[in-house]
Amino acid sequence: MIKAANLSKHFRIHVHHRGPLGAIRNLFDFEHTLVKAVDEVGFEIRAGELVGYIGPNGAGKSTTIKMLTGLLVPTGGGLLVNGFTPWKDRKKYVSEIGAVFGQRTTLWWDLPLIESLELLQHIYQVPQNCFRLRFAEFRELLDLDPFLDTPVRALSLGQRMRSDICAALLHSPKLLFLDEPTIGLDVVAKERIRRFIRHINREHNTTVLLTTHDISDVEKLCKRVMIIDHGKLLYDGDLSTLKERFGGKRTLVVDFADDYPATPLEGAEIAHRSGRRVVYHFQRGEITASALIGQLSAKFRIHDIEVRQPEIEATIRRIYEERLLEE
Repeated sequence: MIKAANLSKHFRIHVHHRGPLGAIRNLFDFEHTLVKAVDEVGFEIRAGELVGYIGPNGAGKSTTIKMLTGLLVPTGGGLLVNGFTPWKDRKKYVSEIGAVFGQRTTLWWDLPLIESLELLQHIYQVPQNCFRLRFAEFRELLDLDPFLDTPVRALSLGQRMRSDICAALLHSPKLLFLDEPTIGLDVVAKERIRRFIRHINREHNTTVLLTTHDISDVEKLCKRVMIIDHGKLLYDGDLSTLKERFGGKRTLVVDFADDYPATPLEGAEIAHRSGRRVVYHFQRGEITASALIGQLSAKFRIHDIEVRQPEIEATIRRIYEERLLEE
């Protein structure tokens, strides 16, 4: 579905000089700096995949998406999306993709939602029977009925986001680009949108490329993740492998049935003790949770036990801050 090879996008930023003399100098001085927003990125995405594309602010995510959707022309490299070069054959290309940018709506601000959606039906020339079936499915999954007759400008952020996702999929695109689709939403709205994304990916085989700063979106939706930073693609693989490599220490929480003065475990360190509850930390890869539980069962009477995985957000933050993938 997507094949990018050595994809690059560079921007020339004019150097601005301040002060009275600087203003004059700006008229004649064409000094600039070169910003490599995307620097020789390469990847392939198969039809039907749901891929998370993540990175810190300024990493190059949105620039990549804009090249994939045809809004920007690359500085260099090759790009083929669904058999098209995105910035060529624009009319035919965009008829087979959908795109949702978190803070930018494709709906008409003063029209009721239903009229915006019907207008998009005519723009994309969707047959009436296809539109009716598609819309009936989406209005139920996204719970659009309560605000179908409400002007778009009067919708809440969560309502507008659900509406934008519906609008992006009415013409049955093979590929959907989602750029921060859950930004600013409450937990209920986020979960509804996540369920809908899983549905269209599973039931309609729609390929989805998701960029987000909400790592829980990626954890709940994507098996595969790509990480970009400073324009370079640093990781492309399974999310589970990423957690296994960089997840850090796991936690074992034990509630003992009796008061024990000492509860040492080989391969784990005690991080906290409160009454009969003891919290252990142990390093992923050095010892397994089952081995520790075996030690506990052999030495002590246990009331309850829990194994906690490191939070994925903490893992990703550690990768960014410590530049683990660059090393």
